Amino acid sequence: MTSSSRAPLERLRSELRELAEPQVRAQLVRVLSPADDDELLGVRVPVLRELARRYRGLRTEEVDALLRSRVHDERFAGLLVLAEQMRLARGSRERGALVDFYLARTDCVDNWDLVDGSAPVVLGKWLLEESQDVLDEVLGRLAGSASLWERRIAVVATLPLIRADRYEPTFSLVIVVRQDPEPLIHKALGWMLREIGRRDARALVNFLELHAAELPRVTVRHATERLGPEDRARFVRRR
Repeated sequence: MTSSSRAPLERLRSELRELAEPQVRAQLVRVLSPADDDELLGVRVPVLRELARRYRGLRTEEVDALLRSRVHDERFAGLLVLAEQMRLARGSRERGALVDFYLARTDCVDNWDLVDGSAPVVLGKWLLEESQDVLDEVLGRLAGSASLWERRIAVVATLPLIRADRYEPTFSLVIVVRQDPEPLIHKALGWMLREIGRRDARALVNFLELHAAELPRVTVRHATERLGPEDRARFVRRR
């Protein structure tokens, strides 16, 4: 059977194995700390994104098969295909169906790279179109989850809102999850606050004036990276 005659899902899986690099796999093992049953191939993220663009026509059941795989790179590829489909979706109904599919499979989005590569594009862009009530319900449910990854999805999904100069959902979420026990949440909060500061330093400073003492130290350190040295030192000292 030639490569061109194989089913798209089979071709994609074959290409992932051909494109894997041992040194990349070794790096990923260090930074991701994968579960024992999680197989890492070692495909670079830009390569995964290019594959996702080429395989964006995969059917829902094929994307689902990728997401259910215990091969980390296959799950990432599936999420990036979903992100491509979301980017090209026409109409709110089609986008809503993709978001429903994503939210029903958050158990497959089980490491920080998978969250960060999918939540802003799949969930975050959809939230831009939704009412405040829907936004509050979805983010509140995810932020209150027992799953670390769902909580990080809630935080990182606010990135498109920030880029649309809508900061309040992020500020509210920071207050809600500020006592989260997980460092990966602390870092995500700092990342989102830093993104706000890049667009509006005064908005960030005003928020930190009120809340810096309540936030995890790593959150404050990340949030203030782009502030002037005096402001940064002042807020970090509070922690």
